[in-house]
Amino acid sequence: MAEQTAIAVVGGGIAGLAFALALHQRGIACDVYEGVAEVKELGVGITLLPHAMEELTALGLLSPLEAAGIENRESVFFNRFGQRVYGEARGRHAGYELPELGIHRGKLHRILFDAALKRLGAEHVHTGYRCTGLAQDSEGVTLSFSDNAQGPVAPVRAQWVVACDGVNSAIRKHFYPDDQICYAGINTWRGTTVHKPILGGKSYIRVGSIDTGKMVIYPIVDNVDGRGNQLINWVAEIRDSEARMNDWNRPGRAEDFLPTFADWTFDWLDVPALITAAEHVFEYPMVDKDALARWSFERVTLMGDAAHPMYPRGSNGSAQALIDARTLADEIANEQAAGGDLRAALQRYQDARLLATARVVETNRTLPPDFIIMKADELSGGRPFDNIDDLISQDELRAISDNYKQIAGFALKG
Repeated sequence: MAEQTAIAVVGGGIAGLAFALALHQRGIACDVYEGVAEVKELGVGITLLPHAMEELTALGLLSPLEAAGIENRESVFFNRFGQRVYGEARGRHAGYELPELGIHRGKLHRILFDAALKRLGAEHVHTGYRCTGLAQDSEGVTLSFSDNAQGPVAPVRAQWVVACDGVNSAIRKHFYPDDQICYAGINTWRGTTVHKPILGGKSYIRVGSIDTGKMVIYPIVDNVDGRGNQLINWVAEIRDSEARMNDWNRPGRAEDFLPTFADWTFDWLDVPALITAAEHVFEYPMVDKDALARWSFERVTLMGDAAHPMYPRGSNGSAQALIDARTLADEIANEQAAGGDLRAALQRYQDARLLATARVVETNRTLPPDFIIMKADELSGGRPFDNIDDLISQDELRAISDNYKQIAGFALKG
């Protein structure tokens, strides 16, 4: 006989763990089913914007996150010649109540996972449960899982299921069997490098654009070696209409992308040296999926990357997943308090979030944050400029930045 639970959260990533913690905070029981057998601090960096930090702070996680990450003071844009185009204050330095943090993704995941273990109890956080499908009836949902190292994994019976199982969600695939990843010829390579602080050590840096090759660079661990160096997270993006989609988390080779950045040696940073000094490099395709018409199906709904995978631009994917988590937790709490059917809560959650996240997906495809750099390149004819203010004013560049943030669903200050 299948295990029984009231609410099954399938996937123990950012969305799933935040949702479980939000339910617990509202006095609602759930069980989390995570595919990996052991949670390790893997991956590279992630940026937590103020509207993401607002959700995490509401879960009581501000202190450990600040201790583990680095607060960004500014976001700075440079062209591929290393010339500064535009900069703006970020987080608390821009007037927000909360910081913008750069943090190792594995450390963020560990903070969420440890909080779930402590608050929900280890008996409600299950690892080695990789969902392969479901069967739904009028009384509930039966979840199926693949075998793990310990052998067969018994099915789980739940009254309600929230799918947080990522871009390759088995539950999304159940409802959309022809679902396809969208790939437009952009591949990325990511790594971390121990390096002296860059531009003061609290800057989120974009160099170049998707038209010319692009680097995103920011620190995620301070004084990582006891000698004042930081762990610097970097991402290289290259668009090639003839490129094949690369794999997730496959070890990357610097020689596959370094030629694009070979002459990016500036007085403030040697980009090729930053790349070649990385201990590990990973390949990732830049992919998303077309927006869905529906997330909620009777007793099941989708969340985070299972619902709305988007290009990892503007640091907004995690923020949107965290807003999903709080929104659905609130709707479930409200519906339970009213003694109603949670199908209505799942529908209201969908109504609140589906179109909003679809706009972010489309914005990240068509109006990347590096549009500021693309505009400068257009005005300079793709050559170095003498003075950016001769081409475009800082006010005009700020308007471009604010327009992106407005369309992409950022919480704007003022």
